[in-house]
Amino acid sequence: MPVSRRRKKDASAPAASADALTPVKLDNPRWLVPTMIGLFLVGLAWLVVFYLAPGLAPFARLGNLWSVVVGFVFLGGGFSLATRWR
Repeated sequence: MPVSRRRKKDASAPAASADALTPVKLDNPRWLVPTMIGLFLVGLAWLVVFYLAPGLAPFARLGNLWSVVVGFVFLGGGFSLATRWR
């Protein structure tokens, strides 16, 4: 089988500059992590208080379904912020 020829380097192609090789710093907003953790803790506390003391909690008049929905909305907000965390 014949051996293929090697290509000659093209001298007209510009060399890569040092600026193009610098990594881009991905940074979080300062509020992201505290808000994410806060939403996780509020959602967890909401559900724990609801299940431990369903009649004594001030939000007991919401009903069973809505109290669970509110707790999971807080947890879902925390998870949605967690997807933005770099």
